[in-house]
Amino acid sequence: MKKVAIFTTPSCVYCKKTKEFFKNHSVEYTEYDVTRDVARRDEMIQRSGQMGVPVIDIDGTLVLGFDERRLRQLLGVGA
Repeated sequence: MKKVAIFTTPSCVYCKKTKEFFKNHSVEYTEYDVTRDVARRDEMIQRSGQMGVPVIDIDGTLVLGFDERRLRQLLGVGA
């Protein structure tokens, strides 16, 4: 099983789309709310160079934003 983490904010529409995608494909993940967790926010910015969310980490590979094609590829899930 892949190790998946998502850096989110409560108001992010694309974060919600990503989590729904994970739910629909039975992908287990860890969620980090960067509005509440300053250390995780700093980690996200340092690793991705981005302040926008979602930032998704799949086994060390970062996906910026809700990129369904890339998520499917990295997670090995079909249409």
